[in-house]
Amino acid sequence: MNLFHLLAISGMLSPIIYTVMWILGGILLPDYSHIRDDVSTLMAVDAPRKKLFDKFIISSSTLLFVFYLGLHWGVNNGEGSIIGPVLFVISGFLGMLVALFFPLDAGGEITTTRGKMHLVLISISGILTTAGMVAMWFRLESVVEWSTFATFSLITAIVSLILVVASSFTATKSYFGLVERFMVSTYQVYYFVLALMVFLTN
Repeated sequence: MNLFHLLAISGMLSPIIYTVMWILGGILLPDYSHIRDDVSTLMAVDAPRKKLFDKFIISSSTLLFVFYLGLHWGVNNGEGSIIGPVLFVISGFLGMLVALFFPLDAGGEITTTRGKMHLVLISISGILTTAGMVAMWFRLESVVEWSTFATFSLITAIVSLILVVASSFTATKSYFGLVERFMVSTYQVYYFVLALMVFLTN
């Protein structure tokens, strides 16, 4: 077990914790709907069990950020462009800021500056992550050991963009929560696979 294995384990735990969090939301909160409600509503200012779900999102965000810090050197022995890992680090840092300081407003609304910052930072983080996926494709497409992952990275970026657009069009619909779950799950699967690859290749 080396440092990259520990970082990779952090990266794999992050999406697991995040997914368990919103699944628990549907179990513990009778009024919470996976079809209607977005994940961030679980951590909104007046949300029931907010302290519990805050622990989940802070843990998930912190573990992912820690994983990203060593990502450049954990992928193909640090050979290749640093752009992708840097984009991921910035995205992970923004995710931590959201988890720590910028919950949605009461009722899951976006009315105060804090609530608006939640939306802005989440959007920027998602854009950076998607750009990071594309950068990783450029970096790894010609590396034999990582070429399959490079293709997976590009496909995930495309699917993520499609789902982001779909989410924006369904933001006021009664099934927004379901669409959002497809979107966030795409990112979570990517994080897990990336971390698993780092674990297996180090």
